[in-house]
Amino acid sequence: MVATTSSAVEHWRSGYGPITHGDETVERIRTLAQSGRFDPETFYRRLAAADRLACAAMWTVVHMTYAKRVDLSGAPLPADAFKTAPEGHTGGSLNMVPAFVGYLTANALSATTRSWLMGQGHCVAAVEAVNALTGDVSDAQKGRYDRSEKGLSQLAADFYSYAIDADGRPAVPIGSHAGPNTAGAISEGGYLGFAEVQYVHAPLPGESLVAFLSDGAFEEQRGSDWTARWWRAEDCGLVVPIMILNGRRIEERAQIAQQGGAAWLADHLRLNGFDPFGIDGRDPAAFVWAILTAEERLGRFAADPARSYPAPIPYAIAETVKGFGFPGAGTNAAHNLPLAANPSRDRAARDAFNEAARALFVAPADIAAAVSAIAVHQEQNRPAASRHPLASRHPPQPIQPQPQWTDTNAPPDCAMHALDRWFVRLVDANPGLRVRVGNPDELSSNHMSATLERLRHRVNAPETGVAEAYDGGVITALNEEAVAAAALANKGGINLIVSYEAFAMKMLGGLRQEIVFARRQREDGKEPGWISVPLVVTSHTWENSKNEQSHQDPTLGEALFGEMSDTARVLFPVDANSAVATMVSVFDGRGQVGCVIVSKRDMPHRFDGEAATRFVADGAAPVFGQAGSAELQIVAIGAYQLEEALKAARRLKARGRHVLVTAINEPGRFRIPRDPIEARFVATDDTLARLFPPGVPRLIVSHTLPEPMLGRLRRLDEGPKRTGARGYISRGGTLDVAGMLFANRCSWAHLIDAAAPLAGWSRHDHLTPDERNAIDGKGTPAALSTATQ
Repeated sequence: MVATTSSAVEHWRSGYGPITHGDETVERIRTLAQSGRFDPETFYRRLAAADRLACAAMWTVVHMTYAKRVDLSGAPLPADAFKTAPEGHTGGSLNMVPAFVGYLTANALSATTRSWLMGQGHCVAAVEAVNALTGDVSDAQKGRYDRSEKGLSQLAADFYSYAIDADGRPAVPIGSHAGPNTAGAISEGGYLGFAEVQYVHAPLPGESLVAFLSDGAFEEQRGSDWTARWWRAEDCGLVVPIMILNGRRIEERAQIAQQGGAAWLADHLRLNGFDPFGIDGRDPAAFVWAILTAEERLGRFAADPARSYPAPIPYAIAETVKGFGFPGAGTNAAHNLPLAANPSRDRAARDAFNEAARALFVAPADIAAAVSAIAVHQEQNRPAASRHPLASRHPPQPIQPQPQWTDTNAPPDCAMHALDRWFVRLVDANPGLRVRVGNPDELSSNHMSATLERLRHRVNAPETGVAEAYDGGVITALNEEAVAAAALANKGGINLIVSYEAFAMKMLGGLRQEIVFARRQREDGKEPGWISVPLVVTSHTWENSKNEQSHQDPTLGEALFGEMSDTARVLFPVDANSAVATMVSVFDGRGQVGCVIVSKRDMPHRFDGEAATRFVADGAAPVFGQAGSAELQIVAIGAYQLEEALKAARRLKARGRHVLVTAINEPGRFRIPRDPIEARFVATDDTLARLFPPGVPRLIVSHTLPEPMLGRLRRLDEGPKRTGARGYISRGGTLDVAGMLFANRCSWAHLIDAAAPLAGWSRHDHLTPDERNAIDGKGTPAALSTATQ
């Protein structure tokens, strides 16, 4: 029998287990119920169901941490039912349960599938528990986790089981953080702070995103303060940031708690353009009210033709106690293992667990009724939460304009100019794809003036005579993490990041978060659908010689080589045509980050259009000499390295030697593959033999550190007596380009000196006394610049 509205209200107001409803929440819910937007009977019935689903999920979470199995009769668990080595980020997960259940309930009430993003990925147990109970699990979890006793027991047993399969991969479809097998997850959330700087750039117009944030992450990335600076009704979907304010990090109170708590945070948020409000973080209904109210407020602002920016972004501050609903709440211990001892060995701890679990217990029939009230996406003809828009991103393939190739006989030119001109044409060819350019600073200095003029800096009050607009597509701030996040989050559009090479290192954490998650998707057979993102690093190590050594750092490429090369591409175009061909290749991909190291100084044109395309497709190409007659091969990685290799080859040719110079654009294609996916990406043995003939002594000269590059190119290495390497050796300062090359022993003369013993030649036959003295530190470097090549 259906209850009357008054009894439905009282049924909800009575709460369930530790969940109670404060006066403020009751009044807010009453106002919402009387708004005319909802059927009151259904409205309160779903809120009561949310209380029960939340308690059942919290009960599941604590079992995932401590127990090997569950008992759906509610009976106390005996000692042998507990894990001998419990593990789990229990407190934060308990706090996330009411939030996630509130999100699902808001979806059900409004018949809308919102996207969700959880920055605190270590709270994954909350999402996995709710998903198992509602049946909205990933394909890998279907048939394994459900709300039966067997399914929930398997979930608890698998959590932190450390199971590994014969291939060395996790053997269970659940991990310590959100992953590709977490239904609906779009980020691992292992790097705290990146969700905060990404969420505003993620939803497209017509979409809505609920972003669950942590007070601990508030201390990480200050760029989250700029959400109101970037949001525009014209090209952004609705965003609802919700901070779970439990006041604690791992070992102590969070900084917000130390500085004054929710009131201090609200003042801080107002100063940065937000419209903050507090809610009860222990109550699913409070999250329902927050989501629906925030959307209504922001939607009203968006509909106002007289609106002005920055937008007052509603921001919910969900106050709670870390580990609410379980012993140890509010203490440092709540972060991980809130009980004072291990229940498998300690009677008191076991009794404490069973007593707390009893208070959270929901009978299976009541769980089923709660799920039937909330998991109604099919009846409402909408996607399940696991299929929310951000989780299903697959924009159309961008229309790539035919490159306007530069004639190889043209005077030297800047590769960044060519890249800039092509990118503007790409933007113009794809008006349906939203564009974000992440720019720490100096887009014009980095020779992308056409892109800046076309897209403009996004600002709230444009300055006259400056390339600024309130709807600009260039996200500019002296915060590398924040501007990179704009491009990485815009998975429904076209993106570009441009930075000095040295300063791009600050983006590494955010880049790696995207790379690792996308690669895990590939491993699980789920190809990521977003258009690959190029990170163009210029003003790089070798040409930023006028600045001090802080500006001379190839570490980013080195770090990205550690990731799987099929997902983290590192590329070294050497001229204008190969730079454009490289960009075409990156934008042709999906779910990849392409780090493209591009020179911004004028360089000679080494490839015509056809050769540049082949250079990028093969990963390498010959530039000088013939493979069949080569006595030595110099392998160049980087534009300046190629020029020095060519100088060395010409000198050697003048001395009667036959030298093959080969440029590598993508070293990752020639590495020893580490798994089957990477094996499909790397060059075949036949391609390798064609480009790098066996039996020929070989000198590698690299933009990067020489020793790691030699290791990556082990397939080219025929031993230390036949293969050598030169590159950046961490020497620099206020120098010119020639000085940088000399300081790092990468000048043409240094290359001849390094190659001679590999080929069995005498340096005396190929270098003059003044040149030998120069590279031996007995003469002057000027001897190399004045010598005849």
